[in-house]
Amino acid sequence: MAEEQRARSHVLAALYRIYERRLTRQVRERAVPRHVGVILDGNRRHGREHQLTDFEEVYAVGADKLDDLLTWCVELKIPAVTLWVLSTDNLARKPQEVSGILTAIENKLLQLAKAPQIHRQRVRVRAIGCLDLLPEATLAAVRAAEAATKDYDGMHLTIAAAYGGRREITDAVQSFLREQLRQGKTLKEVIDLVTPDAVGRHIYSPDLPDPDLIIRTSGEIRLSGFLLWQSTTSEFYFSEVNWPAFRKIDFLRAIRSFQGRTRRYGL
Repeated sequence: MAEEQRARSHVLAALYRIYERRLTRQVRERAVPRHVGVILDGNRRHGREHQLTDFEEVYAVGADKLDDLLTWCVELKIPAVTLWVLSTDNLARKPQEVSGILTAIENKLLQLAKAPQIHRQRVRVRAIGCLDLLPEATLAAVRAAEAATKDYDGMHLTIAAAYGGRREITDAVQSFLREQLRQGKTLKEVIDLVTPDAVGRHIYSPDLPDPDLIIRTSGEIRLSGFLLWQSTTSEFYFSEVNWPAFRKIDFLRAIRSFQGRTRRYGL
């Protein structure tokens, strides 16, 4: 029985490699997204399926998957990736779980600051969100990764932590109003200056293109406010696979699905 299982595993692995190569060839024949957003969902479900009870271990497994995703994006020459790792709502979860999430984020950011792959490929790392809600240790890890990669012009890797879409829009409008106040504008003068372009200059990452594709793992079919301002013309792809189990073929299927669509703007 054990020999049969091993033989079956070898066959499946070989078929997987063949299918992966085929998908890769198909995807490389067409234009890839300029910016991909990913909602990393399903860490807890994956942990339960694998009898993981320690939250640090649960979220560390998901953090390690980031290395694979970066490799896949580099291979396809995707210039920008934004990952939602922690929402403002997540901060209201049980303290032990929040601590596990934050520890995984800290460790991964500190790894990214030193990772040879990051420096070799000139990946610029930065974080967006209500960063002042993060504890000092997490914020220090954010700053370390940003400082170590601030001069790079390769892929843009953006980590959305303590992030909420409505909060981003609120912060953008407030930032715009403060700018106008500093210039001595009156409320009457400012009202007519509030335009989509004006607000868009004050979102967390105004220099990045809007995401062409947003992927959510774990089978949930909703955005939960991710990149709410930027996603008006994005294409969406919902994968049934939990984030820590997300494979290269799952990613390639998402890209292929995007490439097979005729993009329309407006209704």
